Amino acid sequence: MSNRSFRLCPAIAIAILLTLTLFTPLGAAAADAPSLTWVQLTPPNSPPARGAAAMAYDPVSKRIVLFGGTTATKYLNDTWTFDGTTWTQVNTPVAPPARASGMMAYDFPTRKLVMFGGFDSDYLGDTWIFDGATQTWTQANPLKSPGPLGGCLLFTDPKNGRVDLFGGFNHNRKVRYPIDTWRWTGTSWRKLHPATSPEGRSSGAVGNDPARKNVVISGGLGDLMTENTWTWDGSDWTEQVPVTQMPYVFYTSTAYAPPLQAVLVFGGDEVTGAENTTWAWTGSDWIQLQPLQSPPVRDSPAMAYDFASRQLIMFGGAGLEAYLNDTWKLTRP
Repeated sequence: MSNRSFRLCPAIAIAILLTLTLFTPLGAAAADAPSLTWVQLTPPNSPPARGAAAMAYDPVSKRIVLFGGTTATKYLNDTWTFDGTTWTQVNTPVAPPARASGMMAYDFPTRKLVMFGGFDSDYLGDTWIFDGATQTWTQANPLKSPGPLGGCLLFTDPKNGRVDLFGGFNHNRKVRYPIDTWRWTGTSWRKLHPATSPEGRSSGAVGNDPARKNVVISGGLGDLMTENTWTWDGSDWTEQVPVTQMPYVFYTSTAYAPPLQAVLVFGGDEVTGAENTTWAWTGSDWIQLQPLQSPPVRDSPAMAYDFASRQLIMFGGAGLEAYLNDTWKLTRP
């Protein structure tokens, strides 16, 4: 494997260039933030209500893919895609077992989505591959694996396009919140050995930041304080020192918004309960955005940027009184 930085597929690269004309990239201060609003969409078809689903954009099918999650009474294992207008259920011949808090990210070398772990009343350590070209799931059989984990931070490596994994949670382990970093090789998991590692955590904010060629993480559940911000450059972790630190939050949703050149974080739980704030990482600082309208309070929503329709999409989550199945986009008013 060459250690040269991977290149975005042409469709994503073109989409980024086009969307940059729709918004003004965020500056270093809240005053520089453009006027934005969340708008609820009304797709003719939607997945049933749920929280803690795995969701990611698939450049091959040019759709957002959603899998599983949980309701108040059961774990789910259905697969749905979103084309910018409507949701469509995909009836795959084989499907992963039901789960919540499984994590999914796109692996550029294999051109497939990788999903790892989760929880179904016990912790899972399986790896599943979704092929957008055939709309099928295949279970991988890696020689090595991070082991059963829920709420791990899964993301596309900024240098080589591989799927990397950090942290997670398993209360049956001696170290409940590991600080390990792993990389998917296409057939197995390989443990990396960065010189520095963040505090162990699960279910925190994690987002690719192509503008800075790194990945940012913040918050999450942990035995140690996680109200901090770290970046991963493909080789090592670096703690950042923003002027404003996003509050400690977990069970949140995160996605990169090319129009703003920022990683956005919506919803989740704080110490005081669920919330509906929108935060943006500019590469050096956190800015709390002030949308004209916001979705209702929730934790465990799913969020991804749809490069085909150039929309930041948020779905579902656990509301104050019930699980949700609403779909929202962030846009200019």
